[in-house]
Amino acid sequence: MTQANGNLGKKRVAILIENGVEDAEFKIPYEALKMAGIETVVLGSRTNETYKGKQGKVSQSADGTTTEAMASEFDAVVIPGGMAPDKMRVNPNTVRFVQEAMQQGKLVAAVCHGPQVLIEGDLLKGKQATGFIAVRKDMINAGANYVDEPLVIDGNLITSRQPGDLAIFTTAILSRLGYGGKEAALPDVRDVNAEWWKLADAWGGSTKGEIVKGLNTALAGEKYAQEAFGQYIEKASDPQFKALLLEIVANKQQHIERLEARLSALGEKPSLTANVADKYAKVKTALQGSDDRNLMRRALGDIQTGVVDAHNLFVQFTDPVSTALFKQIEQDGALYERHMAELYRLRVGTTQPGKPTTGAAVTM
Repeated sequence: MTQANGNLGKKRVAILIENGVEDAEFKIPYEALKMAGIETVVLGSRTNETYKGKQGKVSQSADGTTTEAMASEFDAVVIPGGMAPDKMRVNPNTVRFVQEAMQQGKLVAAVCHGPQVLIEGDLLKGKQATGFIAVRKDMINAGANYVDEPLVIDGNLITSRQPGDLAIFTTAILSRLGYGGKEAALPDVRDVNAEWWKLADAWGGSTKGEIVKGLNTALAGEKYAQEAFGQYIEKASDPQFKALLLEIVANKQQHIERLEARLSALGEKPSLTANVADKYAKVKTALQGSDDRNLMRRALGDIQTGVVDAHNLFVQFTDPVSTALFKQIEQDGALYERHMAELYRLRVGTTQPGKPTTGAAVTM
């Protein structure tokens, strides 16, 4: 990434910080702005503290505080996510600073949980915006039109959802500040085919090795689950249970193919662990019984483990393509978790003393 021209040297951006900030959501915009030659000022609630990131990768002192800072002296304000915004929003000085920046037409950019500060400042009413899924309802209740997209721009407000969006989010900030285009070697924010992970890596995000490791972790999990559910199918006698398992197995195959395709696109192959995961599952499930209710509980536990593992991968990496794959695995798993739980409750309910021995079919 080339250095900024002289005009950009006049740009001044405030990036907010508190303890518990999501490391990549602070680090990537901070490093990108500095590399562009833009004056970047870190503002916290105290200057005599070293702020620690949620993942332990950021250790940063503040250049000043929002108490004495004046929004008029900045061209933009960046609000990272993590647990930090929950602390920012209870600091009236920070909220005031962001309110003033918004009212003065300064660029205000928030990612992940960052919109919590905008909510506190009553700044989302009538705005198109996005944020992490966990604050979606809060944003809607604050008057925002929530859009589930990597980047949403409404006037002087820029918002993104998660670490996987960071390269796009940061590029949008730089572009709005006058730094972008071919001369700066930055893709267009609408370019879905750009190798955004490389840009994020250059700014301190996930490396290729880290992304490949995450993909192989997900692949091993999906191969294990597919084999385990296949074994449950052979042992099960309940028709609805078997039909649900067959649907899950087919879904796992789709995930496996997409994960392998992503590895191939990165010039990599599945790891040894991923390749033998199904064999491990076959050995482990061979020792389990064949009672339908016990099998349902085991299947439900396997699904729940997969959902948690996929979520942990989803929030960890700054590659939007891989992040989307992990998110899809999580969402599909959550759907099948509900279906499996409904079927299990129905079967348990119909075998309790004094209850009918047959029941209505569960809706899939």
